[in-house]
Amino acid sequence: MSSSSPTTEPSSVTSLLNPHSPLNGHDSTDQPQPPPPRDPENQPQDDAVPGDKRKREENDDDDPKPSVVPPLWKTSLCSYFRRESASCSHGSGCRYAHGEAELRPRPDNTWDPTSERAKKQKLEEEEGDQCASPDNVMMTEAVDDDDDGDGNGDGDVGGLDPELSKCLVHLPRNWKSEKLKDFLSEKGVQFKSAKKKKGMTLGFVSFQSVEQLQTAVKELDGISIGNKNIKVADVIPRSFEKKTKSAMALPQNPPKTTEVELDGENVEDSVVANGAEDGNATSGRSARKVVTPLAHMPYGDQLEHKKNSLMQILKRLTRNARKACPDGIPLPEWILKSREIGGLPCSLEGILASPVVNGYRNKCEFSVGYSLQGKITVGFMLGNFREGVTAVEEPFDCPNVSRISCKYASIFQEFLQHSSLPVWNRFKNIGFWRQLTVREGRRPGMASDAENCEANIAEVMLIVQVSSTGFDDAQITSDFERLAQVFSAGATASSPSLPLTALVIQDHQGISNAAPADAPLRSLSLSKGEGSSEMQATDNVVEAKIHDYISNLRFCISPTAFFQVNTLAAEKLYSLAGDWAELGPDTLLFDVCCGTGTIGLTLAHHVGMVIGIEMNASAVSDARRNAEINGITNCRFVSAKAEDVMRSLLEEYINAPQKQENNVIEGIDEVVATDEEKPISTDNKPNPEENSSHELESGKTASEGLETDKQELRSQLQSSCTSENGNAPVKRFSNVVAIVDPPRSGLHPTVIKALRTHPGLRKLVYISCNPESLVANAIELCTPSPEKIEKNKNNRAWRNMSSAGLARHRAKSMPASEPFRPVKAMAVDLFPHTIHCELVMLLQR
Repeated sequence: MSSSSPTTEPSSVTSLLNPHSPLNGHDSTDQPQPPPPRDPENQPQDDAVPGDKRKREENDDDDPKPSVVPPLWKTSLCSYFRRESASCSHGSGCRYAHGEAELRPRPDNTWDPTSERAKKQKLEEEEGDQCASPDNVMMTEAVDDDDDGDGNGDGDVGGLDPELSKCLVHLPRNWKSEKLKDFLSEKGVQFKSAKKKKGMTLGFVSFQSVEQLQTAVKELDGISIGNKNIKVADVIPRSFEKKTKSAMALPQNPPKTTEVELDGENVEDSVVANGAEDGNATSGRSARKVVTPLAHMPYGDQLEHKKNSLMQILKRLTRNARKACPDGIPLPEWILKSREIGGLPCSLEGILASPVVNGYRNKCEFSVGYSLQGKITVGFMLGNFREGVTAVEEPFDCPNVSRISCKYASIFQEFLQHSSLPVWNRFKNIGFWRQLTVREGRRPGMASDAENCEANIAEVMLIVQVSSTGFDDAQITSDFERLAQVFSAGATASSPSLPLTALVIQDHQGISNAAPADAPLRSLSLSKGEGSSEMQATDNVVEAKIHDYISNLRFCISPTAFFQVNTLAAEKLYSLAGDWAELGPDTLLFDVCCGTGTIGLTLAHHVGMVIGIEMNASAVSDARRNAEINGITNCRFVSAKAEDVMRSLLEEYINAPQKQENNVIEGIDEVVATDEEKPISTDNKPNPEENSSHELESGKTASEGLETDKQELRSQLQSSCTSENGNAPVKRFSNVVAIVDPPRSGLHPTVIKALRTHPGLRKLVYISCNPESLVANAIELCTPSPEKIEKNKNNRAWRNMSSAGLARHRAKSMPASEPFRPVKAMAVDLFPHTIHCELVMLLQR
């Protein structure tokens, strides 16, 4: 965008002579005003920035208010009014409100968050949520640890009497059972037992008499802990008696008595809040509403809703970048120009619709658990475990799930009714069956509706996640063989028959179902007819692949490799990224977080060279295979963390040839050595369990593992420093472009620093599935460097910062370098019926 000329804004010339001109965002008033403290919670949602007054355009009319009221007129409080409680020098012509009476609602029917109306509305919503939350407690797994010492495993709460038990809601998440017991004792509450798991907001308390219960309710209900008020809910146990009959033959209203089997296995009790009886608690919550919350809206309205949400998120980039700008350094031009486009950092050019709206997902992950009716269910959880929700509901009403995926979930659910191995218990972290993942591969060609899209599904891979620790190998083998038979028979018996290409078992011991990429995998052979299936003798999953097509290229997909879930919409996404990158034969394209190489391979014929970086080794193997399958020879893929090799690769392909090898090898040592200096991030917290299990499996110390990783990176990059004959240096490119498609947590700070500080990289296309992460990364990429670098200290307060706050803090230590500037952005809807979409932003310098 071109800068405004002095003729169109006479006040801009005067401001240069005024010592109180808005050089760094402060008001120009008759008397000098000290800058107010900046509160991140009190920033307006539109282009009104505290302390930065827009210049009033000259108007020949007597009435300073324009004849046609702009949509944002008087929708934000004046910054001067907020500080001084008086009208500013602009008077009635100010486009901001000078009081609650003048304030107008915004186009999205919200109020300025700094206004009393917005604060009151927020308070009412929080109180409403607190009152409603006990009805949303949908626990289907009991806390039945054997703490009473009788050896029967009933525990204090597992055998609870519903008449003498209560559920406490809104407890601190970091509390455990001992802390809850201490709290009850401090309040003088007598009880029989108390149970709470860390990470959840609810606990269970049982009493010895009705008098104890009534006294406790009077004492505890409504008591304040922090900023929350405790709510007391009733506890209703349900029998989870194991069924030998088919799941389809289960009665609609199972018996409500609590029973315990005496075969050595505890019968799990479901615990739900008062109002959950007969399924009433699910009247306001279902899998359809949880998974696809926008499904009730016409698709055009969904797109408009997402666009408006993205505009509000992008405005945070402008506000936070303004805050992050160092003192004494003029604001970047794109920040000053943002006031002309409603506070946006760049123009949002719209949102591209998905070619397929229903049944578009080619990957679905179904949890294994219990429904509120006590039935083993394969589907989607109805909420967050931390909020006390573990109930699972079948996926049939979710419009984004294909018929084939639903059918395989039903087949697996039927199998679990007869399995001798238990399903996973999220409360006690024990059990065997955990999750089913269905991955679909489509034939080439376009599909304009869900039916044609499903007709194009040619391959299906099933990944069953289990936790085998503590179970007999012979029993596991027997169930696996029967599982393969059930899936094969179910696929054949369906009308029309279902494709089934591979069946893989993933063994994961962690608490969450989110398994690491290196979790053990083994494939099961599928029977071709009525014969038996046999499990492969080795953990060989080379044949466990499916294929899909993007832009007429064939892609091989392994069990854990990333691949966009909406294939047809992904074609639009990659085409847009390629157009904005302005690629050419002399272009070197960096595909950061490349997965199976989809972006780089689809754009390879437009560029001279593609360098893909991906930490998932199996995905890199797929990317290399995909290049061979499609006859693409100008692509190279590196299996490593981007933060470990990004700087070295940039030096390799951009700097002088004689320095390339030294830069590559030395860069490895330097980058790996900085791991100890990484700032604390709230987005990526280490999993102690995963780290310890990895160390036990490898049998190596931390230092040995670090040295091994460095040696592997050296060998990879040394091989990439030369061509196939091993002698000729790599080609140099005059135009270097990076396309990044990071996970939801965003780019690692080291990657951001490498992209920002290398002067040869002039253009960056950022593809984000989480706009919040894009905003945080763009703050570091687009904020001017400070004159004096501040060294980041290991401050524990960082743990409580938002991602944008952390980015502002890290920007203070950014080495001197030319910042990028946001040029334009566009959304691509890869996830119809949900609140999510992909956002593409072009950054340039």
